[in-house]
Amino acid sequence: MRLTKDFYDKDALLLSKDLLGKILVHKVDGHILKGKIVETEAYIGALDKASHAYNNRRTERTAPLFGPAGISYVFFIYGMYNCFNIISGKENEGEGVLIRALEPVNDLEYMSLLRYKKSYSELKKAQIKNLTNGPGKLCIAMSINKTNNWEDLTTSEDFYLEGGEEISLTDIVDSKRIGIDYAEEARDFLWRFHIKDNPYVSK
Repeated sequence: MRLTKDFYDKDALLLSKDLLGKILVHKVDGHILKGKIVETEAYIGALDKASHAYNNRRTERTAPLFGPAGISYVFFIYGMYNCFNIISGKENEGEGVLIRALEPVNDLEYMSLLRYKKSYSELKKAQIKNLTNGPGKLCIAMSINKTNNWEDLTTSEDFYLEGGEEISLTDIVDSKRIGIDYAEEARDFLWRFHIKDNPYVSK
């Protein structure tokens, strides 16, 4: 069942944990791609120097962060990769959750073609593990790009989340976020969450 607006209308820390185990769905080119969310990171603009919305920074790029809960924020990094975030909380608060890793659920053949340009049966063990275990990797494998920016996950027919497995708090690992050494005290926030022992966690 598709997740509704009420699910996303909470602060980013709560949503980051609640998203674990849920199923991301993207219908593209006649395929229905699905992946279970296994790793997330919270970003809260009001106090988080790692957030694009810190200090109420509003630009054309960051505008989706201030939108309503449940919309998609897709941004481009290193001139190479897209990253997919889900906006949480109240409008204009600048909160969101980065989806860091997925466990592929179905149509692995098409995901493999998108990610590696080769059949899933040709992949080495390391390539299978690396199919969706990072924010840029999962966007390639799930065909998520800037056309999905601002997309409403609560109303879109092609891009949305379904309810999946309920993950108990004892199976959620809290840790520091990755790649934000510039963020001063925020680099030490334990705002990264993943499902314990899942093989598709990024690091």
